[in-house]
Amino acid sequence: MDIIGGSSSQLLASRIASESGARLILTEFKEFPDGEQYTRILGRPGSDVVIVQSTVTDSDFITLLQLIDACEGAEKLTVVVPYMGYARQDRRFKEGEAVTSRALARAINADQVILVNIHNEGVLRYFNVPVENLDATRIIGEYLRDMRLPNPIVIAPDGGAMGIARSAAEIIGTEYDYLEKRRLSGDEVTITPKNLDIEDRDIILIDDIISTGGTISEAIAVFRSRASSIHVACVHPVLTGNAVLRLFHAGVRSVTSTDTIEKGTSTVSVAPLIAERLRQNNQNI
Repeated sequence: MDIIGGSSSQLLASRIASESGARLILTEFKEFPDGEQYTRILGRPGSDVVIVQSTVTDSDFITLLQLIDACEGAEKLTVVVPYMGYARQDRRFKEGEAVTSRALARAINADQVILVNIHNEGVLRYFNVPVENLDATRIIGEYLRDMRLPNPIVIAPDGGAMGIARSAAEIIGTEYDYLEKRRLSGDEVTITPKNLDIEDRDIILIDDIISTGGTISEAIAVFRSRASSIHVACVHPVLTGNAVLRLFHAGVRSVTSTDTIEKGTSTVSVAPLIAERLRQNNQNI
């Protein structure tokens, strides 16, 4: 098995190759003066090829398509997209809108696609090839458990993230809840846990994606006078603009994420999770 790392997942691809004992193929990425992307595989891949490329930006997706085309001679091609951008554009709200996640899913031509905690699992039906969605919550939960916080509680920023909060809490061995945001007036909003008291607790705010950090920063500011400590965790650290500064300025003590997007917060690697799935898939052939 050969691993080909895309421009946005170079470290993760290297880790997957190390975990799986596969050969890591060198690739070259350039940009022409007019902004067009250039991608070249510098080695000769074998019959079983795995491309690893998160599509954080539009350019990342172009690179993914270029890598797929460059591997057209492979007998088996697996595409690993640890973070799939545009997954939140999964339906049409207004007449004439593009369902962008569907357009991108249909453009991926491979024997198999592997994703990690896609924001909306409804997107899986748009792929024309077999697709799997891996759950990184367990490895995040294990990392948080090993932090040995004295009195932890896991809280999701909304009801939609309850699943990931529940999974992490089960690993840590503690309770979980979600935030309820209520508007009291035109300029007054309260943010509180739905059911549990957070007084003197070590709060872990967890979500699948953190982009701007706005809602979580608001919660941190509200909780910091009552909590013993506040920590933030996510699978996909999009963290646009000054998101990290906003979180620490609000009073968070630590930010933990995986390397589906390679950032300074990426202290947990999904490489073992992906490597194990690749091994299992090869055994099932």
